[in-house]
This record gives sequence, structure tokens and C-alpha cells, in this order.
Amino acid sequence: MNKPLFNRIVVAVNGSQTSIHAAMYGIIMAKTYHLDLKVVYVVDTATIKQLTLSKFFAADEREAYEANLTADGDRYLTYVGDLAKTKGVTAELELRKGAVWSEIITVADDYKADLILLGGRESDETYVPGSTGHRNVVSASRGEIIANAHCSVFVVKQKDIEQLFKIS
Repeated sequence: MNKPLFNRIVVAVNGSQTSIHAAMYGIIMAKTYHLDLKVVYVVDTATIKQLTLSKFFAADEREAYEANLTADGDRYLTYVGDLAKTKGVTAELELRKGAVWSEIITVADDYKADLILLGGRESDETYVPGSTGHRNVVSASRGEIIANAHCSVFVVKQKDIEQLFKIS
């Protein structure tokens, strides 16, 4: 008998619509193929620290911003957990703090994941070589995960995932 390609998957959620779509995709995969599912949100304290060191944030602003991101993470994880329950899937949920890419890889390694699911680029994002901004921060984390993960990484770009999720 052949060994299945995937038994345990990790989905990285950051609150973007594409990461929620990746979570939906992961839930469908877990239901269809009877996989273990873990969903992780990382509060990017590494970037917050850099912003504080560069005097973009004062110390009290840093704490408030980190608290807001932590609350957002809890909310997104609860939402994805509820989505999983609607499909009869149990999702392990975890909120982490640190550098996004390294925390995702650590979670995948600790969980012994066979696959990491990431959201694709937002539909209204356009790639402009040499451009700066939020997209580059997200893309940098995504690129680091793809380059350094010890398991396969899948970027979800399924356009009709919400409809597929409804009928699954």
C-alpha cells in the first residue's frame, strides 16, 4: 500500500482574504483526505521591534500595537476554527510571536507537517520590481517560508474557493 503524500498540514493565517482562502482550502483538504490540520497566526514582533528601534514606535505604542495584533490573531483563529467546525473538521489553533517565516517553519517542524499552505497574492496587488510597501513584507515572509521550509509548501490561488467551501 502506498503511503499518503500528506497526513498533517499547517495553514498560515495573517488576516488577509487570501490567507482565509488558504484556511478554507486546508479545511476542505482535511475533510476530504482525513488529514490533521493546524492553523497558525504569528504576531510579527520582529518587525514591531525593528519599528521601535528605528523610533517609528514609542515603547508604549509598541505594546498597544502588539496587543492589537494579538487580539486580531485570536479573532482570526477563532473564525477559522469555527469554519472548520462547520465542516466537521477539528483544527488545532496556535498563536505565536516572533518573525513570521521562522515561526511558521518551527510550527511545521514541531507538528511534523507534510505541507504548509499559504495564501496567494491579493488580486488587486500588482508586482512592481523594486517597489516597497506592505506587499513586500508579506512576500518576503512567504518567500522565506518557501525557501527554508523542511516540507512542501503550497500557495493557494483557487479563485472559487468560497463556492467550493460552501458545497464541500
